[in-house]
Amino acid sequence: MKPYPPTPTIDQLLSRIPGDRLPRVLQAAAEYDDTEYLHWERLRHRSPREDGLSAEEQWLALKLKRQSNRLVLPLLRTTAGNPLSVTRHARLDEGFARMDRSLAGQLGFPEPVRNDATRDQYIASSLMEEAIHSSLFEGAVSTREVAKDMLRSGRAPSNRDERMILNNYRAMIRLREMASQPLSLEAILELHRILTDGTLKDPTRAGRLQQPGEVRVNIVDDRLNRIIHVPPPAEQLPERMERLVRFANGDDVENGQYIHPVLRAILLHFQLAYDHPFHDGNGRTARALFYWSMLRRGYWLVEFFSISRLLYQRRAPYERAYLEVESDGQDATYFVLQQLDVLHRSAEELFAYVERKAAAQQRLRRRLSDRDDLNHRQLALLDHALRKPGAEYSHDSHASSHRVTHVTARADLRALVDRGFLRMARSGRRVVYRPIEGLERMLDG
Repeated sequence: MKPYPPTPTIDQLLSRIPGDRLPRVLQAAAEYDDTEYLHWERLRHRSPREDGLSAEEQWLALKLKRQSNRLVLPLLRTTAGNPLSVTRHARLDEGFARMDRSLAGQLGFPEPVRNDATRDQYIASSLMEEAIHSSLFEGAVSTREVAKDMLRSGRAPSNRDERMILNNYRAMIRLREMASQPLSLEAILELHRILTDGTLKDPTRAGRLQQPGEVRVNIVDDRLNRIIHVPPPAEQLPERMERLVRFANGDDVENGQYIHPVLRAILLHFQLAYDHPFHDGNGRTARALFYWSMLRRGYWLVEFFSISRLLYQRRAPYERAYLEVESDGQDATYFVLQQLDVLHRSAEELFAYVERKAAAQQRLRRRLSDRDDLNHRQLALLDHALRKPGAEYSHDSHASSHRVTHVTARADLRALVDRGFLRMARSGRRVVYRPIEGLERMLDG
């Protein structure tokens, strides 16, 4: 993606626009509907407005409007020391309110997510999805099915790409434990160590910041090898990380300004990726901090979905948001809006997924209405077996998928063998379970 040049500043525009045009610009600043929150690169290519304002005059009106609603964040800074800012905007307020309704409370959630007996099944699946797609987003090569099989079965990773996925899964599990404690630099380094274990050419770089004198190789670069972001010098990293930790642990109201918890989580994601403090694994660590912050502030439903999956599917808007922020005086509103859109779509997809799974289990229960000896884990496995007749299950995979002990997993699977739904076999030294031939006909019968 081509880097953006710096946008025209208010001072530059005031020096170029004739004085007799300024009253009309000021009137426009009060009247303009800034719903789209356009960047200069989009605005300057638009057709002229009916009011006759040039592109530069329109941009000045928007900048003045945004300046009056700016929230300055002194702990988060550019390399040059300028603070990050966010514009108080209707789309942000709407997005935060939607997240409050969707991710923090209980009202309206599908019953399987609220039910302690079934929720672990969905948590396990979502942790795997985030681990897989966070790694794929950073260049790992694997298929979703192969990766899930590795995580469920507990087999050792066969290459660096699978190691990345396993590391991400372990980090997501660790995040759930860390969410009860304030953030510290040591916790960030621990997360990075987990995420990069066994994947770096120099293992000593896992879990430590880059040092002065080391080449800052982690420059964000596009496919055409054009530099689009130069991270701060390594000499700045200790102080920058100290400020990041202070921001992460800050109160909702600081210096008379309210910082919404979702905004704080998104900005942690942005700032760590901007600072790029590690040799590798910065994006994965940044997204992990987002999850930590959301869980820490009570947005418990985020552990049920994967933001990385949507970012992997639509990389361009994510990368463009970084370019827009850096080119427009470190106005982080562009990135926040993009992430709120991802969160909204993630929540919608989660609700749709849970409803589909619940409906599938209800259909299966109807087919097994004359039996009351199958639990929700066994019903979920049979539902999967109907869709994947060639599937193979083990004590490890069943325990991992439903977050139960191996004793419980073994009992579930042996009971399905006893009832004639699965057959037991050997795969090397492992005991495996496969659906019987004609399972669907048997269930229909």
